[in-house]
Amino acid sequence: MSPTNLRIRRATMDDLAALRALWASMRFPADRLEKRLTDFQLVESASGEFLGAIGLQILGAHALLHSEGYTDFSVADEARQLFWERVQTIAAHHGVFRLWTQEDSPFWSRWGFQPPTDEILARLPAEWKASEGKWFTIQLKDEEVMTVLEKELAVFRQSEKAHAEQVMGRARTLRTLITVAGFGIALLSFCVAIYLLVHRGFAEPRH
Repeated sequence: MSPTNLRIRRATMDDLAALRALWASMRFPADRLEKRLTDFQLVESASGEFLGAIGLQILGAHALLHSEGYTDFSVADEARQLFWERVQTIAAHHGVFRLWTQEDSPFWSRWGFQPPTDEILARLPAEWKASEGKWFTIQLKDEEVMTVLEKELAVFRQSEKAHAEQVMGRARTLRTLITVAGFGIALLSFCVAIYLLVHRGFAEPRH
C-alpha cells in the first residue's frame, strides 16, 4: 500500500476500542496506555480502516516513541514514513531536542536512531528509566548550543526587564515632580491672588 493511500491523525476517545484490541494483540499494558490515549497517532486507510498506531510522549526537551503496533504489518514501513514526518513536526512544535525509543525496527535505525553512549543515556528522563529493554535515540537539535542560547536569552530578557523597570521608575519620578510642581504653582498662584486682593482692598480710597 502506498503512503498516499494512508492517513495519519491523532487518536480520540472514539478510537479507544480499536486501540485496546491492538494493544491486547501486541501484549501491551492496555490499562496504562489508555491513560495516555492522546499520545497516540493512528494510521488508517483512505476508507478509514484502522491499521495501526504509535505513541509519542513528550517530557520537556525529550520525547519517547513507544507502543508501536499494526493490525496489518504489510503497511508498517509506509506507515512509519508518515509517522516519522508527523513526529518531527510535533517535536519541532514542542521544542524537543532528543527522541528516544525501544522500538527496534530497522526503519528507525535507518532514520538515525542509534544506541546511546553512557553519557547520553544519563540524560534519559527518570520517568522512563524503569523500562526494560535496549534504548535507541536521535538528537534533533544540539542540546548544548540550545542550552547556551536559552541562557543568553534569559539574561537578555532579565536585562530588558530591569531596563524597563528603570525607565518606568524614572517616569514615575518625573510624574511625581510634575504633580508637585503643578501643586506648588497652583498654591503660589492662589497666594498671589489673595495677596493682590487684600492689598487692593487697602489701596482703594475711603469715602
